[in-house]
Amino acid sequence: MASSLSFLDSCWLYLITHFSDFQLACLGSFFLHESVFFLSGLPFIFLERAGYLSKYKIQTKNNTPAAQEKCITRLLLYHFGVNLPVMIFSYPVFTYMGMQSSLPLPSWKVILPQILFYFIVEDFIFYWGHRVLHTKFLYKHVHSVHHEYATPFGLTSEYAHPVEILFLGFATIFGPAITGPHLFTLWLWMILRVLETVEAHCGYHFPWSLSNFIPLYGGADFHDYHHRLLYTKSGNYASTFIYMDRLFGTDTGYRKLKELKSSGGEVEKKLE
Repeated sequence: MASSLSFLDSCWLYLITHFSDFQLACLGSFFLHESVFFLSGLPFIFLERAGYLSKYKIQTKNNTPAAQEKCITRLLLYHFGVNLPVMIFSYPVFTYMGMQSSLPLPSWKVILPQILFYFIVEDFIFYWGHRVLHTKFLYKHVHSVHHEYATPFGLTSEYAHPVEILFLGFATIFGPAITGPHLFTLWLWMILRVLETVEAHCGYHFPWSLSNFIPLYGGADFHDYHHRLLYTKSGNYASTFIYMDRLFGTDTGYRKLKELKSSGGEVEKKLE
């Protein structure tokens, strides 16, 4: 049987025969998340410290090594103290909704529509949750933690108050929770979501950035604007795409700034 399987199927067969569903869904998901998150986020600390590719950096200001190290230390605390328990306690919900790990793996005709659905659902919930977090009380007591870094770098994407981690983390898991996907689909969604949020907070706008090629995709330039301004003026609340902000008029400041840049206006004076 194994000889007739593809390489991916063979790898998956090894996993499901050596580990239980609980181990894969909880510990496996946590290990995968940590690996993708830190491997994709740490290079931006190196770029900022070394000054490489600085012409693509959105802000000229850099974070101090102490601020970067504080972020990493807090992240490890939050991930083990909040993220891991959430994965463990949400396992019964996913199994109840039909999540499975057995072969055969789902086809791409199943996987791709599901992941697109997850992005749309996550974006909708995140947008409104993010706007609520920018009300005066919740910003002061919860969301201001995330905004400690006015000049974001990749790892700051998950630097937040534990309440916010739970609040907005709900947006990420809601889509999969109601569809009961295959564990492989869940892992792929998690990888893409982590890469997207790290890129949005990376602080660099490269010629190869996805926002240059995918319509309605926000990216680093879109989200960096959100971090630079006071909470009452920020806008750009969506996580992945820009259509929610466009639809509800919460990107007007950002669009005006882009128009000023394109027309050679005095951007910094207008931004004050």
